[in-house]
Amino acid sequence: MAQKEKSVTEVIKEHEASGKYFDVDGIKTFALKYGRGEPVLCLHGVPTSSFLYRKVLRSLEKKGYKGVSIDMPGLGLTDRPDNFDYSFSNLADFLYKAAKVLKLKKFHLVVHDVGGPIGFALAARHANRIMSLTILNTWVDVVNFKKPVVMRPFEKRVLGEAELKMISHVTWPVMFKQMGVVNSSRISTSEINAYVDLLKREDNGKAFLKIMRNFDHSKEFRDLCYKAVQTKEYPVQAIWGAKDPALQLETYGEEIKKVAGLKEVHTLRSRHFLQEEAWLGIADKVIDLAQSAQLKTAKKEV
Repeated sequence: MAQKEKSVTEVIKEHEASGKYFDVDGIKTFALKYGRGEPVLCLHGVPTSSFLYRKVLRSLEKKGYKGVSIDMPGLGLTDRPDNFDYSFSNLADFLYKAAKVLKLKKFHLVVHDVGGPIGFALAARHANRIMSLTILNTWVDVVNFKKPVVMRPFEKRVLGEAELKMISHVTWPVMFKQMGVVNSSRISTSEINAYVDLLKREDNGKAFLKIMRNFDHSKEFRDLCYKAVQTKEYPVQAIWGAKDPALQLETYGEEIKKVAGLKEVHTLRSRHFLQEEAWLGIADKVIDLAQSAQLKTAKKEV
């Protein structure tokens, strides 16, 4: 007899039960934290949350690492205060404080989507805390970044609200399959629709719109992002969902490669949400880089 698919509510309850809540500057914050060993902090983007990394974190746990992902304010299960500064710069500072509360003194960092610029700012400001940096489908030249077509409506008043309202359990699975994954058989419809409910929650996505309208395009912030990927303090790699129709390998993967001075960009057969179908490949590459960082540190100490 075929097993009955879990409901969206059951999927989210299971996800919530797998994580923990903690306080950061009075904000109730949610994180997934699996395993023991060297920490790997995975930063999500939009319109996602730590839920995106659940399979990656479990894979890291099985290989002897501590996988951690924190829901940013305004997304997932973390609070969505009206008076919060949802700029990339402030989100970077918030995540650093959250990492300290979780006692992550040093960690391997994985970034994706808007979690890229946010994570770059965190890494540039606290390079002594970063053991390695893995970059997934994002961008680094914030000055010249042009939002993909699917992102643009959200930055406009009224239009953004209307576009957000259109995201539902009917429309989102179609969008998710077109933009997110190559093989949708690896994720259930309830898991796909969990993204909708985790996005909207009690504020109906208002905080998400604030994030979408607070992208930093300044030269000063770009300098910070460049500093993060050009540092000699820790190793850097890029892994790309090669079929991403929004943040294309040929444009943004090559941008990362050039700015970071990488020999190559590792590619996986996926679209934008590569964590949903290529989690083993991501975890393996993260661990490969982590081990190379360990060897480098050991040689310095000899």
